[in-house]
Amino acid sequence: MMMSGGWRMVPMDMNMPMLPGLEGAVPVVGPFMPGTMIDPATLPEARPSLVVPLSNMDTLDISVSMVRRTIAGHEMIMFGYNGQYPGPLIQAPQNATIIVRVKNEIEMPTTIHWHGIRIDNRFDGVPGLTQEAIGRDETFTYEVRVPDAGMYWYHPHVREDVQQDLGLYGNLLVTSPDPNYYGPAHREEIFVLDDILIDDQGALPWGEESPTHALMGRFGNVMMVNGKTDHQMEVRQGEVVRFHLTNVANSRTFNVTFGNAAMKVVASDVSRFEREQLVTSIVIAPAERYVVDVRFDKPGEVAIANTIQAINHFRGEFYPHVDTLSLVTVSDQNADSEVSMAFETLREHSDVVREVRPLREHFGREPDHELVTTVRVQNLHQSIVLSMESDTLYAAPMEWNDAMPMMNWLSTADEVTWILEDVTTGAQNDEIDWSFQVGDIVKMRIHNKPDSFHPMNHPIHIHGQRFLVASIDGVENQNLVWKDTAILPVGSTMDVLVEMSNPGEWMMHCHIAEHLHAGMMFSFTVNDQAP
Repeated sequence: MMMSGGWRMVPMDMNMPMLPGLEGAVPVVGPFMPGTMIDPATLPEARPSLVVPLSNMDTLDISVSMVRRTIAGHEMIMFGYNGQYPGPLIQAPQNATIIVRVKNEIEMPTTIHWHGIRIDNRFDGVPGLTQEAIGRDETFTYEVRVPDAGMYWYHPHVREDVQQDLGLYGNLLVTSPDPNYYGPAHREEIFVLDDILIDDQGALPWGEESPTHALMGRFGNVMMVNGKTDHQMEVRQGEVVRFHLTNVANSRTFNVTFGNAAMKVVASDVSRFEREQLVTSIVIAPAERYVVDVRFDKPGEVAIANTIQAINHFRGEFYPHVDTLSLVTVSDQNADSEVSMAFETLREHSDVVREVRPLREHFGREPDHELVTTVRVQNLHQSIVLSMESDTLYAAPMEWNDAMPMMNWLSTADEVTWILEDVTTGAQNDEIDWSFQVGDIVKMRIHNKPDSFHPMNHPIHIHGQRFLVASIDGVENQNLVWKDTAILPVGSTMDVLVEMSNPGEWMMHCHIAEHLHAGMMFSFTVNDQAP
């Protein structure tokens, strides 16, 4: 339904009633759509991602441009890296340095942030902190050294609520010199998980001056794997497939299941786990990555799905909800049995055990810094305020779905401020001023307040360093892995140990794109020598 100011009504679940007083209401910011007045037919059709293997000091040119894509039957103008969705899958050997020349051809300034890479600070891609944003028709050259094996990704750090949602993301696979780094598998698959918000006319507009959906983040209603809504694959009986999962969604945390197929988790953001572990699903928050091995034992069809317990705030009830992400056809042809049998072995990775052992002595000590997360609102529509302050809304530890789409859509970053607050000083967001030395092991305790205006889970991302999640709610982590992003549920307290190994001025923020642009960020300094 077309509304005032060029807005269209956000898609609504018919089980969620319209709040009184919100009829005809629209966000206080204007709508943005890319390529206004441009005929989509004049733009190149986006192509699937290509693999780009690079060696030390090789150069890759990346253009940031408008493309034409068709999603769920709708032809839309979107953005792309080198005209691809996702952007090129860059492969580089561990400890290599690659050169990436970026030219911006879209109407907005942009950058590239090399997410999870312990990179030279000059090339971290944060406008106003490490570089100036790349204007239209301008270029910037990144030197990306990759010290850690694993799966990383790249995306803008300018209005990523818009640019990332419109397709600006890609993976960077850093390969270990050890050919057996992850153990035996028949093959590997890259799964980039995303969603997009679409109505019967196509993508719903984004906020022009600042983001909409500032309360919960912009949840999509169409799921995608590698930019496709109908992803399918074929495997043989007994085949072990290694999945590299990356969540590039603005706000959605996925709970990925593989039917009845056996599944073990091998690695996450910046390393392998201490020990491989059998699991039944993978909870993956925005910006996180996981490596999982899955063995498909029985012929037939297996749905790889996002399997959640959704919530309806207005009815006060939970209900199961399943979205198929990919459909796997398992043939009756047998895969190589040696690899199938090797799946049974849960390997321990001695190098990870050895690296994290010295940090365990810090688990029991008091934190160096404490943060709490909360939210402040101003000038929100009175109907939203009254509804949120009622005793009927349940604060779920995880928001798996948009349980209040109208209120969420109307809440902009002009009215909502998400907060990281230093418990000791009371400083909030960019007022926080922390300084460390290279070699420091910093213990941070982060508490997600459950009694704020709208408590929400937060994927906390730390730039330029790696950290361990030592404990959640006082329960010590028994299987450690190096991380750069970790999800903090509502009401929970998370202790992290950050290894300050990389000098520079770095960001720490929530990776829900709308929360980031609603203030939930600050920077800290790591000095490489005593001041």
